[in-house]
Amino acid sequence: MFKEKRQSRDLTLRGNSISMKKMFSMSLVMLLAISVILAGCGNKNQGASNANGGDTGGSAKTSNVQIGMVTDVGGVNDKSFNQSAWEALQATEKESGAKVKYLQSKSDQDYIPNLNQFVKGDFNLTWGIGFNLANAIGQVAKDNPSKNLAIIDSVVDAPNVKSVVFAENEGSFLVGVVAGKLTKTNKIGFVGGQDSPLIKRFEKGFEAGIKAVNPNAKLEVNYTGAFDKPDLGKAAAATIYNSGADIIFHAAGGSGTGVFNEALARKQQGQQVWVIGVDKDQSLEFGDDVTLTSMVKRVDEAVKRVSKEVIDGKFKGGVETLALKDNGIGLADTSTKNVPKDVLDLVEQYKQKIIKGEITVPSK
Repeated sequence: MFKEKRQSRDLTLRGNSISMKKMFSMSLVMLLAISVILAGCGNKNQGASNANGGDTGGSAKTSNVQIGMVTDVGGVNDKSFNQSAWEALQATEKESGAKVKYLQSKSDQDYIPNLNQFVKGDFNLTWGIGFNLANAIGQVAKDNPSKNLAIIDSVVDAPNVKSVVFAENEGSFLVGVVAGKLTKTNKIGFVGGQDSPLIKRFEKGFEAGIKAVNPNAKLEVNYTGAFDKPDLGKAAAATIYNSGADIIFHAAGGSGTGVFNEALARKQQGQQVWVIGVDKDQSLEFGDDVTLTSMVKRVDEAVKRVSKEVIDGKFKGGVETLALKDNGIGLADTSTKNVPKDVLDLVEQYKQKIIKGEITVPSK
């Protein structure tokens, strides 16, 4: 009897032990499953933007290449030149996985320290955006001959610097044709930033385009002296519009925002005036109501192309000039919204004449 009870108890204990083992095994399986689910959730957040100041993240690809960009005082959100370059680097990061970062200069005293921050940080390429950085790029390149640098809108003669310049006078000639044909008052304005050889190319090309199709039109020129003063751009535009002009072309960087602001204010008061944007399609920022067209300077494509050379290990110093024949400049695709087809056809005719060398556009 006692033996039978003991056997019964042993069977019960053995059964309980087996049940506990099964439960333990099931618990392990459940824990593993939960871990996998949580890991999957965690992975969804990997690659999300870790933006901090000028950093940007979110690339699906990975790369050890680092590319830095130093802006002029106009800032990275100037709706124009610097913004085009920064957007190009952001696109480069998404496409290649390269790490990109910018530093914004508050004054010319920041140029060399900002450039050196990237160079000393072993970045594979350091961009200087704008002709004002030329001297700083030259000095940093000389001090660091093994480092790669690049600049937009100026030529720096150094073996480790890629200089990209544009035939702005040719693109400005084409928007001058548009302005000359579409002005109703025969008074047209030009607002520049700093009075420099670069901005003079915009002005002189624009004037030549106007005269080619409308010799009776008068051009009024106003330089703000800065690329980061929208209030000065607004005041310059007000003066020109008050003189009877109905179209203004600006080459003033961030100061050009003020030109658009003045045009928008007049539009709200029932006055139809136009602005011709610069560097990028500015109708995307300020709307079609006041943006007649834009003279697009493909800074973005130049930045992407040179940056890719570094990523591919093919970077070489030297000078690259982008003109109409290279599709480096031209009118914005949205020009069809406000510019009649016959005028666009005329623009194309002049474009081909410039490309063929039948017309030489003045630059000063």
